[in-house]
Amino acid sequence: MRAILVGKDDRLCWAEVKDPCVKDDEVLLEIHAAGLNRADLLQRAGQYPPPPGWPEWFGLEASGIIRAMGPAAQAEGRWHVGDEVCALLGGGGYAEYAAVPSGMLMPIPKGLTMTEAAALPEAFGAAYLFLFVEGALKPGNTVLMQAGASGLASVVIPMARAFGARVIATVLTDEAAAAIAHLKADRVVVTERESLCDVMREEREAGHGVDIAIDCLGGETVGACLPCMNRGGRWIMIATLAGDPTTVDLKKLYVNGTRLIGTTLRSRTPGEKACLLGDLVRLVWPKVESGEVRPTIYKVLPIREAEEAQRLMAEGRSVGKIVLTVKE
Repeated sequence: MRAILVGKDDRLCWAEVKDPCVKDDEVLLEIHAAGLNRADLLQRAGQYPPPPGWPEWFGLEASGIIRAMGPAAQAEGRWHVGDEVCALLGGGGYAEYAAVPSGMLMPIPKGLTMTEAAALPEAFGAAYLFLFVEGALKPGNTVLMQAGASGLASVVIPMARAFGARVIATVLTDEAAAAIAHLKADRVVVTERESLCDVMREEREAGHGVDIAIDCLGGETVGACLPCMNRGGRWIMIATLAGDPTTVDLKKLYVNGTRLIGTTLRSRTPGEKACLLGDLVRLVWPKVESGEVRPTIYKVLPIREAEEAQRLMAEGRSVGKIVLTVKE
């Protein structure tokens, strides 16, 4: 089969690789589309290797059709050859086929195309993890989503709102703010002309301070903003694109009961991921099928244009998800 590899010229190429070997509890997924994630760029830079046992090529999420099954996966009876599914992967989505543990599969929500379904597993799984598992979201909470034009934000914002939360999103420019207007965040902070700390204090004084912050940026903003959260607030760090160090006033942290949480979806065990995906299908899929929460697709490109797709993501101007089509 073929997969996207990094060539000798450091550019991505569509090359021959070994066919997947399907284990007892796995299925062979014929991939029709694969979603891009910023983790792909980190992996390419050597900063985020795939977990042991997964392919070296990129791709954390995909949609397709089950073409074969290991004995244990077949005996489980949940899936069958010919089922259309989407899958959370440890890697290997930029390819024609992937061997996937049966617990990493989800049904495609009614009304979604294969292309849309490829944008679900990683972003929706991560959003559910951050909001409900780490953030303990409750109706009436206020959620702060950093990098509001990202693919993750395009899921977190409507998902949080669908479950009764108020949402504040940050973007760099007014142009980006206009581009995410359809997500209907309750407040958008344009950081090139507004202070996030000032906005958080203002929101707290108005009675809806931040309870949960989901932050892929990091940097000095974290330490400055932690004291501005509601008592018992959860600041969830998932990446540090704006810098690793910050300065934290530890006394204010413990006096206010604030929790600084570091987490990722990719580092979870297969069992943890399977449980999370089961909850996701049970609780969130009905809202996807009703149209309350849908993936925002920024661009769809053929798999051979993976280099261009990653370039678009690296530029940071995409709003929503970029998807690669593997099989028409």
